Amino acid sequence: MHEPVFRGNEKKYLNECIDSTYVSSVGKFVDQFEIKIAEYTGADKAVVCVNGTNALHLALILAGVKRDDEVITQPLTFIATANAIAYSGAHPVFLDVDRETLGLSPDALSEFLKTSTVLTSTGCYNKITKRRISACVPMHTFGHPCRIDQIVTICNQYNIEVIEDAAESLGSFYKGRHTGIYGNIGVLSFNGNKILTTGGGGMLLFKNEELAKRAKHLTTQAKVPHAWEFRHDEVGYNYRMPNLNAALGLAQLEQLKSFVQIKRRIADEYSNFFSGTEIEFIKEPLDSESNYWLNSILLKDKKERDAFLKFSNEHGVMTRPAWELISRLPMFSNAQRGDVTNSEWIADRLVNLPSSVIPEK
Repeated sequence: MHEPVFRGNEKKYLNECIDSTYVSSVGKFVDQFEIKIAEYTGADKAVVCVNGTNALHLALILAGVKRDDEVITQPLTFIATANAIAYSGAHPVFLDVDRETLGLSPDALSEFLKTSTVLTSTGCYNKITKRRISACVPMHTFGHPCRIDQIVTICNQYNIEVIEDAAESLGSFYKGRHTGIYGNIGVLSFNGNKILTTGGGGMLLFKNEELAKRAKHLTTQAKVPHAWEFRHDEVGYNYRMPNLNAALGLAQLEQLKSFVQIKRRIADEYSNFFSGTEIEFIKEPLDSESNYWLNSILLKDKKERDAFLKFSNEHGVMTRPAWELISRLPMFSNAQRGDVTNSEWIADRLVNLPSSVIPEK
């Protein structure tokens, strides 16, 4: 679906990292990778993590999510989004997505908050469960930006923190700004199948440098800096990205602009191929510049989708459906959800197509 391409300074930087002996969580590549990602995205500060799921978990903690709070998100997302909420001891609330963006619908969000919550001096509370709704995690699905500015505006009215799940959207822009910097915290993933990979890894994007400093502290087991003593001032996490992974990421980042250009060209070729057919190719939403991480099509119905998946995979072309809706999975089946008609409609019809960056000849 999306194999990595290593054609830059990856081996050079890895060898340099090995020769330095700084292969674990401290080293110049970690520092440089954070600085360069912040510069590219427009974040004030960036902090690396061992993977995107850990970054989501830490983002929820930093946003003040407590045990038995509720977190609004979408059912059309990778399981990591809901798992991170569960790690925090919180409960997900699933609201619908837009068909145009595949991401959380501001309309569904606004309607739910108007009809199902009450705003008090201590926060926003769910009328049914009486739990505090402390955060909202919209996702930029398959690299396509959602209407994140509207989501942030709505959540600000209800004192709800926004954590942008931009795991798939590095290189995607909405209204001229990079995804992941609209909310107070954004999350990136550098898994092996992402547009930029560190083998495994994630990153937190911040507007607030003090919050970023706290994130760095927590990811390093909350160790108090000292030349030789080991003191810790709170419960921390071993969420540090090794210098080796950051070396790989820095080399990949140097090629990100060309990666996005190639992927947008591939998307144009897919779009032209399906033009005039009954199969709909999913294009970038209004006001967006998408990285087209995974190219996607919509079939007539679930039966046609399944036939397409069977035929293509049996003939050596890997395709896949969207994830099973999180709200349908047994561990989250009892979670509150709104009308998720759009999510169900998309999940029953969508197919992801091969989307690797094809090296230029």
